[in-house]
Amino acid sequence: MQLLVIGPGCTRCKTLAQHTEQAVQELGLDAEIHKVTDLKQIMALGVMLTPALAVNGTIKVTGKVPSVAEIKVLLQSAGAPQTKP
Repeated sequence: MQLLVIGPGCTRCKTLAQHTEQAVQELGLDAEIHKVTDLKQIMALGVMLTPALAVNGTIKVTGKVPSVAEIKVLLQSAGAPQTKP
């Protein structure tokens, strides 16, 4: 699973990255988390409000920082394979 935390590096973007990492860890997922901070790349992804979160290339959240619980639901609904029992 590939996750993109999209934003210029503001406090809200950093919080989204932390929440995403925590959700992945709590679910025991095998996921790669990448941060996209370049404005040209952000615009190329079609993101107009940051922070944003993309799961496997699909933008799932824009303009807000979801809770860890909300991110866990997003990841589970995306069919995230678990690595831990």
